[in-house]
Amino acid sequence: MIEAVLAFVFGLLIGSFLNVCIYRWPRDLSVVRPRSRCNACEKTIAWHDNIPLLSYALLRGRCRHCGSRISARYPAVELLTGLLFFYFVWTLGPNLTALKMCVFAAILVALIFTDLEERILPDELTLGGTLLGFAFALFVSVPEPSFFTERARWLIGALAGAVVPTFFLWLAGWLYKLVRHREGLGLGDVKLIAMVGSFLGLSGALLTLVAGSLMGSLIGYGYIRATKKDPSTYELPFGTFLGVAALLIGMEARRILAWYGGF
Repeated sequence: MIEAVLAFVFGLLIGSFLNVCIYRWPRDLSVVRPRSRCNACEKTIAWHDNIPLLSYALLRGRCRHCGSRISARYPAVELLTGLLFFYFVWTLGPNLTALKMCVFAAILVALIFTDLEERILPDELTLGGTLLGFAFALFVSVPEPSFFTERARWLIGALAGAVVPTFFLWLAGWLYKLVRHREGLGLGDVKLIAMVGSFLGLSGALLTLVAGSLMGSLIGYGYIRATKKDPSTYELPFGTFLGVAALLIGMEARRILAWYGGF
């Protein structure tokens, strides 16, 4: 229990850093310098005003200096990341598999919100995350069929998960552009699926692609109808739906992929 609580606290801190990434990477800004500052008045934020969750509550969601509203995304990202870290350490134990899934969750949280806000999926998260997935595959199991030797199976599972669904998603986007003469899918979505596959393997990536597509179709269609937007021009944050689907599948990977002898 104590390990899961510590993971929650660490997740809050990571969530605070993710908020910096979510704002700065789409704008090609450094996440190291300068220090965190108010987006409205550009005053540097003191350490005591940058404590995850607590500072937002004490400041009532407003900047101490100019009083401008602070987006609710900041505490939402911190809390979500903390809860996900708690969940994986609680269910998997304090081990490398839990570390892998916490890293996976942190990357997905950042991607979900950058796509939702900016319609951008930064390479630092997609391509960098794919490399991390391959690195973890050398030490932690990937949920794929067990007819290879153990470590070879993990790495092959990560490679297959990154390559196969990525190709079909890219092909779907290419065919859409060929028929409709406009972009239907961005390369960011393709890279996101590659990252998911490197962590969850082929089965997990395919399930993410199917679930994310269904969610995007149903929720996206409902939103467009409710807000009376033009479906031919509205840009759906498909990466957000893929990210949510990947999180849900990652949380239930032990059950969903149990018949493959995975985690």
